[in-house]
Amino acid sequence: MTLTTTGTPEAPASDLGFLLHKHPGRAQRFDTAHGTAHVFYPEAGVERCSVALLLEIDPVALVRRGKRKGRGKAPDASLAQYVNDRPYAASSLFTVALGTVFKTALHGECKARPELAGRALPLRIELPAVPANGDPGLVERLFAPLGWTVTAEPVPLDPAFPEWGDSRYVRLVLEGEQVLAEALRHLYVLLPVLDGTKHYWASADEVDKLLRAGEGWLPAHPEQAYITRRYLSYRYSLTRDAMERLELLRLAESDDTEAGNIDNAVEDGTEGAEGGDGTEGAPEAGGTEGEAPDASRPVTLASRRRAAILEALRAANAARVLDLGCGEGTLVKELLKDPRFTHVLGMDVSQRALQIAARRLRLDRMPERQAARLTLVQGSLAYTDPRLTGYDGAVLSEVIEHVDPPRLATLAYTVFGAARPATVVVTTPNAEYNVRWETLPAGHVRHHDHRFEWDRAQFRRWAQEVAAAYGYTVAYGPVGEEDPEVGPPTQLARFTRADTTESVTDTTTKEGAAA
Repeated sequence: MTLTTTGTPEAPASDLGFLLHKHPGRAQRFDTAHGTAHVFYPEAGVERCSVALLLEIDPVALVRRGKRKGRGKAPDASLAQYVNDRPYAASSLFTVALGTVFKTALHGECKARPELAGRALPLRIELPAVPANGDPGLVERLFAPLGWTVTAEPVPLDPAFPEWGDSRYVRLVLEGEQVLAEALRHLYVLLPVLDGTKHYWASADEVDKLLRAGEGWLPAHPEQAYITRRYLSYRYSLTRDAMERLELLRLAESDDTEAGNIDNAVEDGTEGAEGGDGTEGAPEAGGTEGEAPDASRPVTLASRRRAAILEALRAANAARVLDLGCGEGTLVKELLKDPRFTHVLGMDVSQRALQIAARRLRLDRMPERQAARLTLVQGSLAYTDPRLTGYDGAVLSEVIEHVDPPRLATLAYTVFGAARPATVVVTTPNAEYNVRWETLPAGHVRHHDHRFEWDRAQFRRWAQEVAAAYGYTVAYGPVGEEDPEVGPPTQLARFTRADTTESVTDTTTKEGAAA
């Protein structure tokens, strides 16, 4: 491989030596597990600088360390173990050498000239033989979305016999303005993807390696799924893990936050808890109206909330329902019990919550007809999602208070402007009622992740603004026993799209709307 850049007297091309931590004035060699890597500079001047990486493969070492397996893990001890394309084409062997020789540059570090590390340079990378499955267009699809101008010329099987056609290899030239570390990471991931065969077993740490090298570009790459499968040698469990983590990174980026902040809906050691506003497992303060089947146990606020949501959806004749922010699937489970709900889509930003939901719903053992009524997907209300369209009803149960107030407008557009279900049911804590929770310190919200908690006037003001903006009418109702001074513990709003014929007749909600 040769890597070339150009420069000016103010920014000489020879600065490439600082970035690579390799002095242009001398050739260097490095021992690798399967041979020797050589680094040298064919030219190093102010206007132009080129560095070359040459990997000499020891076929005997390759066979010994590969436990006598040939290329592509062929089990035979035939001549193919010693006569193959490993010494002549870029492969996982080459990327291991790349990561070893240019490790510091790959990590974006430059101690001598730190200002150079983040600077985009005019780069030209040439590789004489890259496996491409006989498809130069594949090379284009992998590198072009990353900002490279790609030239992939098929290598003939034998120039002396053109009628034999082309080989599975291409001569690859990449040109573009790139940060050197990012350019090296592109090669580190995509060369093994093009080759399709690794010289070592893909273990669980390969996922971490892929995510580190793919940071900043892989989550949004149009060929993300193909890259992930090929890089992880088509190992299903690793591929699934990587895809889930990549989706989390993409959602975090769309929400302008860290992945750890996105996947915090389920705390360690809390599996099986109701989740929500921090008062879910407790009975209502101030009364035990409506006892559970066991008369000694009062009905929890969570149970009352689910019952109110189900009643609102049934009144709206909703058949296909979205549970947006479904968490561990408690409401989804209740929806599936009622055959009038023909399909339920549960969406949550937390992959851990969805995994717990799948276990609690016993998705792996669910009857086929029941499973056909359920879809669990990872997603965020920070952007529009075509999967959310075409539903009769949507539920945002204890969701909006987990969203930063400046982002509520985006959530409203995603649900009411883009998905546009006929009915939307929203519940949220009533901040006025917090004084009735004996275990809640004054001035505290009910859950550490709540960005805000609204009183009744604030909630209705927001609901009316959303309804007016997107063509809905809205009615309100209490959830739980209503305190004459501070209202109910949870407040509910039922939005009905104005172009539907469904009318709201509940006297309680009418009274709330007029208040």
